[in-house]
Amino acid sequence: LTGRAVVEFTVEKGDGSTFFPTAGGEPKSAATIQVVVDGYSAPLTAGNIAKLVLDGAYDGATLKSVSQAIIVDSETGKKGYTLPLEVMPAGQFEPLYRSPLSIQDGELPVLPMSVYGSVAMSHSEDSDEYSSPTQFFFYLYDKRNSGLGGISFEEGQFSVFGYATDGRDVLSQIKAGDKIRSAKLIQGRERLVLPAAASAPAPADPTPAPADPTLAPAES
Repeated sequence: LTGRAVVEFTVEKGDGSTFFPTAGGEPKSAATIQVVVDGYSAPLTAGNIAKLVLDGAYDGATLKSVSQAIIVDSETGKKGYTLPLEVMPAGQFEPLYRSPLSIQDGELPVLPMSVYGSVAMSHSEDSDEYSSPTQFFFYLYDKRNSGLGGISFEEGQFSVFGYATDGRDVLSQIKAGDKIRSAKLIQGRERLVLPAAASAPAPADPTPAPADPTLAPAES
């Protein structure tokens, strides 16, 4: 992804209950959450998410809720590719790959996780140097459960690719078993650059070319 994009998730309660708007208004059976996806600082990870959303990978996904996180995964099964950990250090112009930051040594990411509603890929099951290609989470940052300076203990360890903006208040109301009704890429489709498919050579034509009469041998 060569810039920013916006993904809109429509979420519905799994038990048929309703979401309550914090700013007032009528309770609703579904709520929307918009996420700004940052391809400037996480181009590979953001592009992967944008492509999965376009493919409908998260439509109908069941949400899981754990301490300080809401986990989302594709219902279509594991993808047959790997995705490296991608973190852009502050003051740098290129992301680091497969290399977490050392917060103790003063390294900080351009896209911090220590923000309520930050969105990041989960780790691969095989190695923390890789991200899951499909599973991501909304981080419910709580300063009371953080280290010095309010920095999350997991800062710099995950591929953060964006932040929930509109509908962020909905996150605290999501419970395990709630579902994503749909996920749509509503802005930034033109910034998604997909690798070109390898062009296969054209098959040989089995039909022989017609003979050129001008090359026929002269009659004696």
